Formats: sequence, C-alpha cells, structure tokens
Amino acid sequence: MSNIKSLGDITGRTKPSKFETLETIKTFPEEVTKIVDVVADNDDNIVFLSSEGKLYQTSPKKYHKKLKAIENLPPMKSIASGYFHFLTISNEEKPRVYGWGASNEHQLGFVNNNSVQKPTLIESLKEKNIEQICCGGYCSFFLNKTTNILFGCGKTKNGRLGKPSIKKENFADLQQLHENVANVFGGHSGHTFIIKTDGKLYGFGFNHHGELGLGHKNNALTPTQIKLEFPVEDISKIILASYFTSILTNDGKLYATGSNLKTGIGRNLIEFTQYPQFKNNNTIIQEIGCGYDLFAILTQDNEIWIQGYFGDSISNYSSVIRKIQTGNNLTNELSTYNQIKCCDQKLMFFLKSNSYLSQDLEKLLKNGYFSDCNIKDIPVHKILIETRIGKSFDLIKKYLESNCKLNEIQDLLKWIYCDEMINFKTTNEILNHFEIQNAQKTKLLKNDLKQLLFDEQTSDFKLVVINDLEEDEDEEDEEELYIHKFILAARSGLFLNMFQNLEENLQKVKDYSGKSLETIELLISFLYTDELPITADTDQEFIKEEFEDIVEYYQLNPRIPMMDIFKKCSKI
Repeated sequence: MSNIKSLGDITGRTKPSKFETLETIKTFPEEVTKIVDVVADNDDNIVFLSSEGKLYQTSPKKYHKKLKAIENLPPMKSIASGYFHFLTISNEEKPRVYGWGASNEHQLGFVNNNSVQKPTLIESLKEKNIEQICCGGYCSFFLNKTTNILFGCGKTKNGRLGKPSIKKENFADLQQLHENVANVFGGHSGHTFIIKTDGKLYGFGFNHHGELGLGHKNNALTPTQIKLEFPVEDISKIILASYFTSILTNDGKLYATGSNLKTGIGRNLIEFTQYPQFKNNNTIIQEIGCGYDLFAILTQDNEIWIQGYFGDSISNYSSVIRKIQTGNNLTNELSTYNQIKCCDQKLMFFLKSNSYLSQDLEKLLKNGYFSDCNIKDIPVHKILIETRIGKSFDLIKKYLESNCKLNEIQDLLKWIYCDEMINFKTTNEILNHFEIQNAQKTKLLKNDLKQLLFDEQTSDFKLVVINDLEEDEDEEDEEELYIHKFILAARSGLFLNMFQNLEENLQKVKDYSGKSLETIELLISFLYTDELPITADTDQEFIKEEFEDIVEYYQLNPRIPMMDIFKKCSKI
C-alpha cells in the first residue's frame, strides 16, 4: 500500500477528488509503496522520489494511466523545484547533480538557455562534491557540506544570489557564491535563507513585501543576519512561498513574515511574528508546506489550516488563515499520513512517515529473527506483543486465533511492530477489545519500547561494557547492560551477525567497540526509542565525536541522519 495520498485535484485521475477526502494516488505501479519526497513547479508539473531512488514525473496536461520511472538515472537521494525547473542529486559515493525544465535564466547551469526536457547531468558540478541542492524561483544553489562552500547560477536581479554590484542579469555558468554555509533554504521565490557555520541565520534577495523578516522592505543584495526571538538551532523547517516565509520550530511554534497575511496582527509583516491563532491556545504544529500561492499547516491534533489559493477559482483565495472542515474519517487518516511534502493551489500531498525504528522492526515481522512464539504460524516476539497490548501473550493469542481472520491479525501485527494502521477500523476494534483507546496517540511504539530499556526482568541477553575509571588509568570496571536480542538484531547489522553466530546457550558477550559506557548506553537507548536522552550533565562534544562513526561501526540503518538526530536531541 502506497504511503502517499492527496487532498484536492491531482493529475493521473479523470476526476478531481473532494477536498474532504484523502485519495490514494492510483497511477503508481504496484511495486511503488514508499514515496519519500514530492515537489512541483508553478506549472503543476510534479516529481515524486521513491525510497528506491527512482523519479516519477506527471503533468496536469496529460492523463497518466500508469506513472513510469524516469529512465537512465542512478538512484537519487533528493529533489528540488523552482518556478519552472527541477534539480535532483544522486545517491552515490560521488553524487552527481541533474537538472531539467526551463533554463531561460540559466538556472540549470548550462551555457545555453534552452529548456531541457529530461534530467541532464550538470557537467560543471562534477568535481564540486555537492551534497545538497536547493532551488530559488529562477536560481539554483549547490552546497558542498565538507568545505561549506555554496555555489549557484541563474537570475541575479534584486540580490537573488546574494551577490552585490552585478551588471549581468544572470550567471550563465556556475559561480562560487558564499563561504561558511551549513544549510540553504529556497523555494518558488526570489529570496533565500542560509544558516552559516557561525550558527546564525542570514537572508538575501527579494524583500519588497517583507519576506526576509528584516524589519524593512529593502532588498538584501548580500546575506544579512535575521533577528529572531528564538535560537537558530530551534528551527525545524523554513518554507518560502512567493512573497512569504514561515519558520517552524522544534517545539511546534509557527512564525511568519511577508505579504498577503492576516494573522490577527495585520498585513504585510516585515519581521517574523508568531501566529496568535496557535500561540494563544498552545496548539502544536506538526508540519508545514507551501506552493507558490498556498500555505498549509498540519497540527498535532490532525487539523489542516490553509492560507492562499485552494480550489479551482480565484474566489477561493483567502489571506486569512482558515481551518479546513474535516470529517472523522479524514482526521483519523491524518494521524498516520502526517507529513505535508508539497502543495499548490489545487492539491496537497500527505506522506505516511514511518520512523527509522518502525522501518527496522518491520524486518522482524518479515524475517522473524529470534522469534520465540507464533500466532497462526506467524513468528512473533512474545515480550513485544505483551508490551504493546498490555495483556498476557496467551490471552492475546487465544482471542486473535479464535475471533480474527489472518489478514486482520497481520494488520494488527503491522501496528504492533511498525506503528502503522493498514485497516483503521478493524485494527481499532481489536485494540478496543483489549481496552486500548485512541492507540495512535496513546500507544506509540517508542514509548512502549522505552519500558523494556535495560529491563532485567524481560531481557534475554547481557552486553558487557568496559568502563575506564578516570582516577586510575590501569583500573577497569565492567558494566552489564540488560538487552533484548530481537531489538538489537533488528536495528544493528553488527548485533544481528553477532547473535546469529553465537552459541545458543551463551547469555552474555563483551562489547569490543572501544566506546565509553556512556556512549554505549546512549546507543542502546537510541536503538530502543530513536531518541538520545542527552541532559545538561552530558559531555555533548565528547558524545558527538564518539557518534561520528557509530553508524558505520554498528551497521545501523544507513538512512538514519545521526548527526541531525543528535542535534535535535541535544536541546537542554
């Protein structure tokens, strides 16, 4: 089952869907079950990126019975869209960057300005070791995160590239723009934001409507520091619409600046201000997304709020932020389809984002590693079943085998292992029988597994860690950590290989990683919960250095952005 749905009108279907119903995109081949990103240009051309790194493109002008992958490309890891162009970067040891679409302002980095119909390699970036791509309206940005150098090309007017005193109207070839850049944020706009290695936020480009939040409406021809009422490290996401910018913080607060706004504090904001609709009632914002003329918000309570165009006619435009009235079915679905990845004036996309913990435990469900019992011949893990349901395994097994069909049991197991509800109605009926109400909010997988962390009573193995004592360099102390084989085997290739090659009656093994006890404890905590319990007493710099090679050594899921997770978890 695909993890992406749409709200509104989308190509590939003969009829637009109702705005009250999430619709499955039925034009993907059956084997495409996970879409990790989707972007659209201002002509409503849409590009999807699958978990396998394949690109799919559709257009509003043509009905697609089945979307086909764009051929002759290596696996891709990210995509970006500007006003009329697209970029993509390959998932290779030496990433390659491709561009296609309009090139009238040389935004694709090609010498000529002819439009390009298919993804074409940008030769000038071959030796630049680009790791991040980003589009402006008529610009493109390419960041080498090792050297922190930002390259770019395209339209220069009004400081769009952050370079002053430029006589040319565009850079036809690639230019080195700025140094000490850690991150870059763009969109369908003439303005751009960067976070520099000094930890400060800077903006440049078009600012006639206050979209840079500088406190005035003068364009910024060079990167200019943005003053915020919260620390830059608290920024979770920055999105840029045509004349508008919004920032979402890690604690779910929402700030905006720019034109066409009625936030309760007036129009045409010139500095970042928190939305009073959400500030006054302590609403937590889960996700934000935007197109050229539409801004969409998803709250933690699964409410959808929009601002701008949404619908077929200009009469549907509103500068007042408003909530879409949704029925119970849509609200229930949104509890799992919880990311807004792209939207324009006629549609929004919602993605179901399984956590890395869910992704890894799904392997247990498929392979049955270290299972100790079964339900209707399906290998399962007794302690996980009991922890998630809160009843004895024998009671659970008896009820399921006596009252549920095989597919209903499989759907329940999908929730137990992956926090994912395939069939909302039947799964909740089973959970209600076991006195579990509103499971998707009250019974999160990571919270349940936290109960098992270092639990001596339920563990089936001990990991022995050598703890160096600082007082005496020659003195060592051994600490035994209580663990569960099936969790560590699901999350770490190193532990999986270790457990598969140990004698069955062996009850403990020594850790030879050379990592400190504190690091190993944090690692185990992360494997159980996807969280790092870092406190004010943690030597964060030391732990960060220790974790730099932890993904490779313990053979963790290579898609885990360990440093991003560390940064998010290291708030004090």
